[in-house]
Amino acid sequence: MRKKNNKLAVWALTPQGAKLGAKIAKNLPKAELHCSVNLKNSADSVLTFSRLSNAVHKYFNKYQGHIFIMSSGIVVRMIAPMIKNKLKDPAVVVVDEKGRHAISLLSGHIGGANDLAGKIALLIGADPVITTATDVNDLPAIDVWAQKKDLFIENPKAIKNINMALLTNQKINIHDPSGFLNKQEFIANFLQDSGSGEKQFNKDSPGIYINYLKVDLFPNILVLRPKILVVGIGCNRNTTRKEIKLFLYEVLNRFSLASDSLALIASIDLKKDEPGLIALAKEIELPLIFFNKEELNQIKNIKSPSIVVEKYTGVKCVCEAAAILAAKQGKLIVPKQLSGNLTVAIAEIPSM
Repeated sequence: MRKKNNKLAVWALTPQGAKLGAKIAKNLPKAELHCSVNLKNSADSVLTFSRLSNAVHKYFNKYQGHIFIMSSGIVVRMIAPMIKNKLKDPAVVVVDEKGRHAISLLSGHIGGANDLAGKIALLIGADPVITTATDVNDLPAIDVWAQKKDLFIENPKAIKNINMALLTNQKINIHDPSGFLNKQEFIANFLQDSGSGEKQFNKDSPGIYINYLKVDLFPNILVLRPKILVVGIGCNRNTTRKEIKLFLYEVLNRFSLASDSLALIASIDLKKDEPGLIALAKEIELPLIFFNKEELNQIKNIKSPSIVVEKYTGVKCVCEAAAILAAKQGKLIVPKQLSGNLTVAIAEIPSM
């Protein structure tokens, strides 16, 4: 969801702000202090700017979080044009020059601004100011939980429906065949099993759908994608990234599988230097792992063996064996699919 680095930026405009900023930056991992170029005696390690708005616009999406030691009004007006959504925006915390308050201003949950405000408050003896409704009422935050479980939030606008249900003590319909919400005491009292998938949801009641299958759902249903699908790929030498990608997504659509549920790509070690495969894994940000033929041949229940493939690789079917092996002996949900220069198979990582 977030592609920026894990550094923090601390911004100060005045001498007193710079002094407080230096203390914060020194005690927070990977924090960098940015000060106005007009401040005297800035240490060599301090980054300087001549115009705050220009610098913030340049670096806003390059940091995981920002700590502004100045008025909240300045910060709001400055960052407003850059705000996108809660899945992508960095954390923003505002601290007054006296260090009395640490205000979580933006991306409190997924971005981590609430936690960051708490850390800063402990560090400088300030009061943390948290305004998100669930936190104020000591209720769980479903988006934070989803992030910790590595569940991709497909429709973040639906988070508000779940939060409102929690605030009003309303039952929440769920579809969770892999059991991600099992034994989660923080939300158990609010849940009711929806039974047979999407058919049990309705447009008037909140719901949570946790699955890799793509189905038509009402917009009030929060869709969470578990990263439990492994794609095994076999390909001829010099098959292009474009060809691999187009066929992979064609297969996903054919079997109604969500691309956001892909966990990794697997193949035979003969393809370790395959440019198209490497480029695809980099583009869609998935780990790429390889197995040798001895490992792949451990998989006996191959559904679509090939004499030709075995002749050249020593493996009856690269894509199926690689998918099953990488999925920790998981279920093959898409057997070998063939198109020109490549084959694709998909397996499901078994739930714990």
